[in-house]
Amino acid sequence: MLVVTYSEARQNFASVLDKSKNDGAVLVKRADGSVFRISPEVSDSSPFAGIKTLFDIKHDDIMQSLRESREEN
Repeated sequence: MLVVTYSEARQNFASVLDKSKNDGAVLVKRADGSVFRISPEVSDSSPFAGIKTLFDIKHDDIMQSLRESREEN
């Protein structure tokens, strides 16, 4: 895993992001000793995967509602 200083990360941010995408994560170390991890977001098949709601609605019910809404328009 790549470890870079804050200054290096700031100056080469795009390449640090690319490196994290290829290697899974990059650690950024600050002068005070704190360390932060930059890692890519894992995309699921749906942009809504993992989102919690206050309602107990099943996936099939949501999809049916979307289909009905599209048919009306």
